[in-house]
Amino acid sequence: MANIQIVETSLRDGNQSLWAALGIDTAKTLTIAPVMDRVGFKAIDFTTSTHMGVAVRYKKEDPWERIRLMAKATPNTPLQFLSTGFRFISWETASPEFMKLAFLTLVKNGIRRFALADPMNNADSNIVCARTLKQVGGEYVIAALVFTLTPIDDDERYVERARKLAASPDIDALYIKDPGGLLSPARACTLIPAVKAVIGDKPLELHSHCTIGLGELVYMDAPNWGVGTVQCASGAASDGISNPPSERVVANLRELGHQVDVDDQALAEVVRFFTRLAEAEGLAVGRPQAFDAAYFHHQLPGGMTGTMRRHLAESGLAHRERAVIEELGRVREELGWPIVMTPFSQMLLSQAVINITRKERYEVVSDEVIRYALGRFGKPNLPIAPEVMDRIDSMPRTRELRHQPDMPPVAELRRRIGRELGDEEFLLRATMPAEQVDAMKAAGPAPRTYNPETAPVMQLLRHLAARRDITRLSVEKPGFRLQLNGSPARSKTTA
Repeated sequence: MANIQIVETSLRDGNQSLWAALGIDTAKTLTIAPVMDRVGFKAIDFTTSTHMGVAVRYKKEDPWERIRLMAKATPNTPLQFLSTGFRFISWETASPEFMKLAFLTLVKNGIRRFALADPMNNADSNIVCARTLKQVGGEYVIAALVFTLTPIDDDERYVERARKLAASPDIDALYIKDPGGLLSPARACTLIPAVKAVIGDKPLELHSHCTIGLGELVYMDAPNWGVGTVQCASGAASDGISNPPSERVVANLRELGHQVDVDDQALAEVVRFFTRLAEAEGLAVGRPQAFDAAYFHHQLPGGMTGTMRRHLAESGLAHRERAVIEELGRVREELGWPIVMTPFSQMLLSQAVINITRKERYEVVSDEVIRYALGRFGKPNLPIAPEVMDRIDSMPRTRELRHQPDMPPVAELRRRIGRELGDEEFLLRATMPAEQVDAMKAAGPAPRTYNPETAPVMQLLRHLAARRDITRLSVEKPGFRLQLNGSPARSKTTA
């Protein structure tokens, strides 16, 4: 029987899948950090450049500060950064020089483990990224074989990628990344042994989702085929469209005879925290999902489903979710079967929404889809449908983007943005609107503690404080009385 390790994913993938990447902030992160460090996780799946952008845009928090504080609070557990190709925050392809600076700054701030998931499953691109990471001090690099279902992605194709990745001295391990929860036990029993056979002594991990009820089943068999680590979320941040639940996976693996060396008491505390957090903040709670064969058509990953629902709600299109999902499947096939993962999942979703809200499909095509069609992200898996490619080629915007220059050198960007800026602020301002970075800086340091027990009370107080028709508020309990008046000078607390 195998000794299985766990990578904890609640702060990154669970948060993104179930809470649209908005459920976690710095205070919540730091509150649970010491407990997570005691569990004995192999690593904590912590952040991506997209999550860093969310921290600035929606939380007005410095993502670099969050990384530093979390790294300090978890000295025994490596923090993982997920990189999806040559891009950092922005959807546009970044230069190797810019990515090297981003990777170096992440290392300096405490990221020790890097997961590389190229959206085109391009092994050569992953190898280049891995070499860069090792040059800047990256401690551990794990390269992904992103699982997808297309007419051409058979086991043999994955084996060839795995063989190439394993041959790189800069790649420490491989993992099968199944963002859509599409990997069935039947497919896993041929794919995983075939991959394991060609990667030698390099460890193999597995990352899946519970979206249609397959992920947890595959986790139970995976150790028999050579997988040494599985990636799980905890409590309310698990299950549903998120990752398999850590506590249940650990218990079931042990029942099957495998060894999982974690501190059960600390793990239970992590589980309770994320469940209490969801209850206090009114966040979705992951539930076991029924099998849905229709899902194989669009393959929308768990991490993108929550984001999709947020975007549709913000646009007043929540009632069109089913139509958007069906259109997404059509768009994916027409665009040559891109893997439904960042950044392509966002591109496909955007184009699907445009198609169902316009009189004619592809009446408008997003810049990102045009860049994809022009090969800015690499060669599509299969040729784009001729009628769609003809439509894109005929657009004036396509002619503009075809001649758009590549990202300028870092020195030129510094000249434009501000030579006096430190690397952290420079990287944010080079990839985000200036007003969003300004708002983050004006907000000051983020709070560092969070108590889910008091969260509902604090939300009520903030709501009441925003009302103009209330001039006095009194909070009372035995031995304590808090009275808030319209003027701060008149407020008083008695005990």
